[in-house]
Amino acid sequence: MEGTEGGFGGCEGLPPKPLNGAFRHGLGGNRKVLVRHPSLVKSHDISVGSEVVVDDCETEFAPIVRSGAWTDIGYRRTMEDAYLCVDDFMEEFGVKNFSEGPNAFYGVFDGHGGKHAADFVCNNLLKFIVEDEDFPLEIERVVASAFLQTDSAFAEACSIDADLASGTTALAALVVGRYLVVANAGDCRAVLSRRGKAVEMSRDHKPACSMERMRIEASGGYVYDGYLNGQLNVARALGDWHMEGMKDGNSGPLSAEPELMRTRLTEEDEFLIIGCDGIWDVFRSQNAVDFARRKLQEHNDPAKCCKEIIDQALKRNSGDNLAVVVVCFHSKPPPNLVAPRLRLHRSISADVLREVQSSLDSLGS
Repeated sequence: MEGTEGGFGGCEGLPPKPLNGAFRHGLGGNRKVLVRHPSLVKSHDISVGSEVVVDDCETEFAPIVRSGAWTDIGYRRTMEDAYLCVDDFMEEFGVKNFSEGPNAFYGVFDGHGGKHAADFVCNNLLKFIVEDEDFPLEIERVVASAFLQTDSAFAEACSIDADLASGTTALAALVVGRYLVVANAGDCRAVLSRRGKAVEMSRDHKPACSMERMRIEASGGYVYDGYLNGQLNVARALGDWHMEGMKDGNSGPLSAEPELMRTRLTEEDEFLIIGCDGIWDVFRSQNAVDFARRKLQEHNDPAKCCKEIIDQALKRNSGDNLAVVVVCFHSKPPPNLVAPRLRLHRSISADVLREVQSSLDSLGS
């Protein structure tokens, strides 16, 4: 088991190159630029019901981020998941602050076929984001490009060392000022608690999903028994360059392009849960929010809450590696929600009134 609170963790230093001191003190230099693939999914504003979340100049909510994380090997023989928690990446990397409020990054990376890809993405994705000269003005384009650049960089690493061959899903969440931006490639999931209601900030990319199936088939792939090309049970992932027929430069049925969602945080937004698919195999989104909310009301500790989520997942017989991150947006625990009392309006029909009146008259006679 492993857990952290509000800092780095969850990804090993080798084989990928860590975010070192040179990066912290000198961003820029020679930067690889990838051409954005035309199929890149556009971002979406999150809505609650039919109401789209839009900017509100009167909203002055300033998130106070606190985070924790926990992992467990579960019932697997090897651990292939990784995570990253950075409550203030401007301070961590010595970069000039560019916004009021937090500048935070969180990620969960669910590896398959080995942990090398998960560790590589864990160690390099944030670097590609912060190094981009358009960050944060074009944050969504930058984050999407960073996924592709990280995938390409891992392909180069694998061409040098074939033993690194593996793949990983990736979900990254950035809190910049009052905005939450989530980028997902794979079947990890991010769920926001908005006054106790679960708001899904990502979509699971499974091959059987109709949208993913259409994209896969248009790219020359196929879905067999729920598996991409009969081999992978995810439709998007970074890495897997060694698998024949999956990737061909910027095309191929296995895509590393993330789907992005964003929302403007308000006082009603309490916390965010980011988990690998092993969590969501045994938790529904609302169930996870209800469970985490009760635990945070008890102790207000996001790291302890993560451990309790994983312990509960094990009790529910999740058969996968487990990794979860909880990000709180307030210093206080979630408040108790009191359901409003319903006022009952009782009415008596005219026929009943006549019967009652008739009964009373008969008693008086």
